[in-house]
Amino acid sequence: MSSSTDDLPKAIPSLWRTFKLGYRVEPRLLVQSLGMTLLRMLPDALLAVWLKLLTDAVLDANRSRLVVAGVGLAVMATLTWYLGIVNDRVSRRFRDRIAMAMESHIAGLQATVPTIEHQERPEYLDRLRVLRDHSFTLDHLFSSLLTNIGLVFRLVVTGALLVSVHPLLVVILLAGIPAMGVSLWRPGVERSVEERVARHDRLARHLFELGASAPPSKEVRVTAIAADLRRRRRAARAEWLGPISSARWTSACWSAGAWALFGLSFALGVAWAAEGLARPVGDVVLVVVAGQRLSMYLAQTAGELGFLRGVWLDASLRLTWLEDYAARWDERATVEPPVELRDGIVVDHVSFRYPGSTRLALDDVDVRLPAGTVVAIVGENGSGKTTLVKLLAGMYRPTDGRITVDGSDLATIDSASWRSRLAGAFQDFFRFEFTAGRSVGVGDVPHLDDEPAITRAIERAGAVDVIERLPAGLATQLGPTWEDGAEVSHGQWQKLALARGFMRDDPLLLVLDEPTSALDAETEHALFERYADAARDHGSGRITLLVSHRFSTVRMADLIIVMDGAHLVEVGSHDDLMARGGPYADLFSIQARAYG
Repeated sequence: MSSSTDDLPKAIPSLWRTFKLGYRVEPRLLVQSLGMTLLRMLPDALLAVWLKLLTDAVLDANRSRLVVAGVGLAVMATLTWYLGIVNDRVSRRFRDRIAMAMESHIAGLQATVPTIEHQERPEYLDRLRVLRDHSFTLDHLFSSLLTNIGLVFRLVVTGALLVSVHPLLVVILLAGIPAMGVSLWRPGVERSVEERVARHDRLARHLFELGASAPPSKEVRVTAIAADLRRRRRAARAEWLGPISSARWTSACWSAGAWALFGLSFALGVAWAAEGLARPVGDVVLVVVAGQRLSMYLAQTAGELGFLRGVWLDASLRLTWLEDYAARWDERATVEPPVELRDGIVVDHVSFRYPGSTRLALDDVDVRLPAGTVVAIVGENGSGKTTLVKLLAGMYRPTDGRITVDGSDLATIDSASWRSRLAGAFQDFFRFEFTAGRSVGVGDVPHLDDEPAITRAIERAGAVDVIERLPAGLATQLGPTWEDGAEVSHGQWQKLALARGFMRDDPLLLVLDEPTSALDAETEHALFERYADAARDHGSGRITLLVSHRFSTVRMADLIIVMDGAHLVEVGSHDDLMARGGPYADLFSIQARAYG
């Protein structure tokens, strides 16, 4: 996404959509902020008038007009101070409310996108990183917009005062237009470069985390790579900062030239007013003060416009991009998943290529997963096992071919409804540092606080021993970084993740993608055997999908899918595949000898 002037036609609709979102959240505070902003701007804009009146009163020795002018100045100063305080408090309260709403909106959009492409594709990651880093601009959007309205109001008032002395003095105001234009142009140019080199910033941050956080600390010390991490981080930072600094210097030179033009015009205008006009001294004071205020207002307006320009072409555009990206995925997804599986799931000549890659991760995979069966997927690392699982779970859409559920194309099934009928656990599980009960309960939000349901899931996962060792059982806070937080081993975290995957009682598809890699083979086998038996007895036609490198576990499956180099090479039961003497039999024999 570039941040050029070509994006200006898109910017106004994006800004309007963001503004409407804020108005829905806090309409009353928005109106109050606008009113207070305009009121706050007026007294300061009229300062030049009161100084003119004061000067005329002094020169004319008019005591009554002197008192009026003095009182007027005092009132203007008091109102400027008082209205500024009130406006700041109203604006702060408004921004706080909007900030919470915007952050929730962004997080919700990312979480509700049915696929995870936007969280793994490099160019999308760069957009999202900039959106997250500059999400604060969205809550400042409204105060910035209102401030700009107020500043334009002050510019109009000040310009009118100058024109009241002589129409040609409007040139001072017009001379500020280039400075305003450059201020509107600068942030977009700089942010465009920032996004172009964002990958270097992500790398620098990653290297910093490697060197400064606890999880990799042991390996960093054992491998003695700390010096290399520092060197690579400095290089990544230089790759990021170099182009950004160059863009900033270039835009700063243009800005300096534009402001020099305005400064020269202001100086010539004041000199002309003082020398060439047969006007009272008060009018000259009005020109000087109004011109000086105009300079200050232009600087403030330019700064605010620059900030608002950044919102237009960056945060606001990125937010609407994310909204549109999330909305378009479910345009065709109107079909509800079946209540129970009768036929099963068919992977119909599916090929898949990860975004940005030329290599197929799956190549013409064609297989049927019958309803009510336990299906195992085996193969070497990189053979496409997890990719196939991601497609079945709807995390990605096939590049070619399709996946059908009881005859309905998975792409047409409502994503939220399909996800509600999925359950499972993955090797790359996340550590939810909540209480132990909640860390398991999030696997089925309607039963988040249902302790009997949580206890059943823990029993299914064989994680009872984990809970028994926690000081407060299910109420124990997990994670050593929290107050009274318990430190939990990797294997214990994995058992809790497995229990989370068992929270749903009635899934159509249960995915177990190497979720017990930290457990011993005997424990894994006993666990899967118990759950496979329960799955076959279930009446919903549930398909249980196992991914494991341990052949003692997968041999219990009704159907075994063998993957090799993105291709499906064999399908059948354990006995069938052993009888064929093909790749599966070779792999099984190798592992059996290793364990024997």
